[in-house]
This record gives sequence, structure tokens and C-alpha cells, in this order.
Amino acid sequence: MLARPNRLTRGADYKAVVRRGRRCAAAHTVTYVNSSGARTTPRFGFIVSRQVGSAVVRNTVRRRLKAVCAEAVDTVRPGDDVVIRALPSAGTATFSDLRTEVGRCLGRRAA
Repeated sequence: MLARPNRLTRGADYKAVVRRGRRCAAAHTVTYVNSSGARTTPRFGFIVSRQVGSAVVRNTVRRRLKAVCAEAVDTVRPGDDVVIRALPSAGTATFSDLRTEVGRCLGRRAA
């Protein structure tokens, strides 16, 4: 589970990351990364719309994405804000597929 300091909670923060962040598209997700400039811990946010599926499916996808980010929090640079948007196909994706996609996108940013 992501600790409180590692979560984006305000709508304005989500909007800033999606508008100004670097975008990395994959089959099941779109990852946006924006450096806030501050030397704080990296923060993560998730967008899982109704197009992904029922509430049960959406919550499952969100939990999987949170687990992936909890594993990868040490690889993300301090001060980076990350928003992951789940595409409709994420509802049928496996955990390993999501981990591979998000890891690839976060790895591109770290390089």
C-alpha cells in the first residue's frame, strides 16, 4: 500500500501532471510523469474510469496499480508526480502485464 505522502490527493495536482507531464502510452495504461521541482517523495495518482468495467473491476485494477507503484516507489526520482490512467483493456489485463507496462514507463523516465 502506498503511504500517505506518496499519494496525489488534490484534483489540481492531477490536472497539472496530466497537462504538463511526459506521457508514456502502453496497451493497458497511459503514464504521465511530471517533476514538481521539490525534493519530496514521489507521489502517485490513479485514474480508472467507468469504461474499464464495473466497480469491482475498477477497484481491482486500482489496487493492482497501487501495488505496482508501491514496489517501484524507490526507483522513481524524488519530486516526481506520476498519474496512471487505466485504459478499458486494463480490466482484463493480468497483474504481471500491468507491472511490466508501468515499470517500463517509469524506467524510461529514470534514465
